[in-house]
Amino acid sequence: MELHERLVTNKSTAAPPVKEPFADLKNQIHMLVIGELGPQLTGQAIDFNALRDRVIADIRRHLSGETGIARDDRERLTSEIADDILGYGPLERLLSDDSITEIMVNGPSEIWIERQGRLYETTVRFSDDSHLRRIINRMVAQIGRRIDESSPMVDARLPDGSRVNAIISPLSLSGPLLTIRKFSRKRLGLQDMVNIGSISEEAVDFLRRCIQAQLNILISGGTGSGKTTLLNALSSAIPDNERIVTIEDAAELQLNQRHVLRLEARPPNIEGEGAIPIRDLVRNSLRMRPDRIIVGECRGQEALDMLQAMNTGHDGSLSTVHANAPRDALARIETMVLMAGYDLPIRAIRQQVSSALDMIVHIERMEDGSRRCTAVTEVQRMESDVITLQDIFEFKVESFAPDGTINGKLMPTGLRPIFLEKFAKRGVDLPAGLFSHRPVPTNVADLRR
Repeated sequence: MELHERLVTNKSTAAPPVKEPFADLKNQIHMLVIGELGPQLTGQAIDFNALRDRVIADIRRHLSGETGIARDDRERLTSEIADDILGYGPLERLLSDDSITEIMVNGPSEIWIERQGRLYETTVRFSDDSHLRRIINRMVAQIGRRIDESSPMVDARLPDGSRVNAIISPLSLSGPLLTIRKFSRKRLGLQDMVNIGSISEEAVDFLRRCIQAQLNILISGGTGSGKTTLLNALSSAIPDNERIVTIEDAAELQLNQRHVLRLEARPPNIEGEGAIPIRDLVRNSLRMRPDRIIVGECRGQEALDMLQAMNTGHDGSLSTVHANAPRDALARIETMVLMAGYDLPIRAIRQQVSSALDMIVHIERMEDGSRRCTAVTEVQRMESDVITLQDIFEFKVESFAPDGTINGKLMPTGLRPIFLEKFAKRGVDLPAGLFSHRPVPTNVADLRR
């Protein structure tokens, strides 16, 4: 009984959450400016810079009637209210920081960022839940999606390609949650990835030739390991005269070729109807005369249609899959094919996989936060009921720096792939010395998974 009384007392005497200074004033001026500008801008085309200047002028005019506010606070309030009206509120300065790769909002008063693979808590705050909800609604509305109590979870993207995931009550018990995986303003090419140590020069030379030889390549890796970045970089090696169809759940790929058709899946509407899954888009793309099909990520039934496309003349196709190793990537593909609902024997599925895929490129986020390509693995023929894999390149750790940095390089194993006839068939030269940077290991079986 005494314990219960102490708990009740502590709960009743707990300090209420501290409210942000000027929160009510910010909301008041926000609504005033929106109320004034809304009717005036209806149906008008206006330059964004001119609109921002006008909004700032209106905010300052309303603030001029408020006394007891220091000059620095006035400038801060003006900037924050303008960001709320025209941008993404407190997240604006985080989104403009190119060194930040991920923004994680755990409710209005707890915001974390990822920088160089490590997590840091910020001092950025929202006024309250409604302030955060307002920003989330603006983000998802830009691409015609919605979030409310009947549809409390959504995937969206920002105009720059950054991936957005939001989840609200009743699914979230700790306030609105928002996660933004920022898309780099500078598109990383293969040479850029060499410069930052993500992949070796020899492996890049080999992968470029593989793209030109129209090999079917699957990129595997964990969450946030850089699969989409590597897929973007590899796609730059596709010749400019080919017709490319990209299929994604939320459009992120940025291809610079002249003949690119971009397709994006559609979620269900408020009645739960009208959804267009990736699988339907893959099927439709086969009627669009593509030279290459690029699926941003295989995560379900579309894996079967992707394998069928690779096996019916659409060579040079690319896709990504979540997996912790090349062998695990094959197991995930098998599982996703079974999700399609067909009662296929495992051996038949594996024959499809071994016939469709030529190579798996695996990328990992290392313990030091760096993202490294750790294996370039050839998918060989079936032996009994098992698909044989052979590492062409593998990552070798050389040392650990005192600050925890991992020093290593993606090295050739010395083994030659068996798909060399595909290079000859398409007139792509493959220097023999590309695989001989290291002596061939005596125990070749150790390199097979």
